[in-house]
Amino acid sequence: MHKTLREIVISYAAAHAGVGGAARTPIPGLSFIRATTASDLDHAISRPIVCLVLQGSKHVAMGGHSFDFGAGESLLITADVPTASQITKASEAEPYCSLVLELDPAILAELTVEMNAVPGGPQAPVIVAPTDGEVAEAALRLVRLLDRPASLPILQAQLVRELHYWLLEGRHGAAIRRLGWPDGYVQRVARAVALLRADFAQSLPVERLAAEAGMSLSSFHEHFRAVTSLSPLQFQKQLRLIEARRLMLTEGRTAASAAFAVGYESVPQFTREYGRLYGLPPGRDAARARREASLTA
Repeated sequence: MHKTLREIVISYAAAHAGVGGAARTPIPGLSFIRATTASDLDHAISRPIVCLVLQGSKHVAMGGHSFDFGAGESLLITADVPTASQITKASEAEPYCSLVLELDPAILAELTVEMNAVPGGPQAPVIVAPTDGEVAEAALRLVRLLDRPASLPILQAQLVRELHYWLLEGRHGAAIRRLGWPDGYVQRVARAVALLRADFAQSLPVERLAAEAGMSLSSFHEHFRAVTSLSPLQFQKQLRLIEARRLMLTEGRTAASAAFAVGYESVPQFTREYGRLYGLPPGRDAARARREASLTA
């Protein structure tokens, strides 16, 4: 009897998950999340992804919008937007588990052309909806390859492509098509976002970002905020703070060391901005997070 998608994800994640319950797979862009307890809020600037929740439940907030969703539902994020997420239902007996796939703009662009699809109108960057049956079935065929590693180089590309196809064809299609529309403003902004992600610790003049996107300054500001919900400066600031927290929690850096590593020149400024995002000064927040991690280890 074949294993279900949930069984495969739980089993693989239990064997391979690192700190935080995330388990990367050999399939590029595909990872699993497993947790046995509810979590604190996790701040991130997510890449475009689809997340299929297979057990448990989660809460995600973006701007003034919030979403609660659970098994049988999918979270779609169609732009690099700041989110605060929290696992709300998980236990040893029934761990939270989800499958996360980063959306590939190149595959989407290719499929959009082949399907003669047109971009949809303005869509919210974060959407929750029931998981389409075809999407779940394609995901199951893809994750079954993990038990047959010799098949991965031969079959994974076509199954990842099929999964993107069913996402485009299904209820999420209108929101995803903009990602695959050649030279659309979403793709142009994505080029500037990629530069910010790569060099967030450096000073990046907005003129350089606009040039990377191929836009005028006024057009760039308008479209960047429309896509990400932030200004370029706010976006860079959140990237810095998220990375600084990671350095403190995973590498044991002091607040000052983490601040300088991510590009801050003033520790007091870093402390103020960190407290606004995370609700506590960096040292106290890191100490609290380590205590809670040790209790659930």
